[in-house]
Amino acid sequence: MKKKLIAFLVMLTLIAGATPALANEPTDAYIIPDVLLARPLGLTAIVIGSVIFVIALPHFSDAAGRNGDGQRLVAVPVEFTFVRPVGDFDYRLGTWSRNEDSNQ
Repeated sequence: MKKKLIAFLVMLTLIAGATPALANEPTDAYIIPDVLLARPLGLTAIVIGSVIFVIALPHFSDAAGRNGDGQRLVAVPVEFTFVRPVGDFDYRLGTWSRNEDSNQ
């Protein structure tokens, strides 16, 4: 009886270790709208944000006395479009660090 219990526990441990831990792989229901709708809209937001940033740059830098940063107008749409994993709509924007990527 004791040998069977030990064998059962060993098998249970091996099976539990072999399964992926909370693998949140995106399904087709998330990938298709992302590729067909969200990514093209993100690319459009990059273009529009860049144009607004370039037009407004002289006004921001003169009025505030600082260089205008295009974080909301350009960097966030770039992160949404190119950095965010495909189908991952729960991705937290603003977590991508361009400085860490360039040091590698």
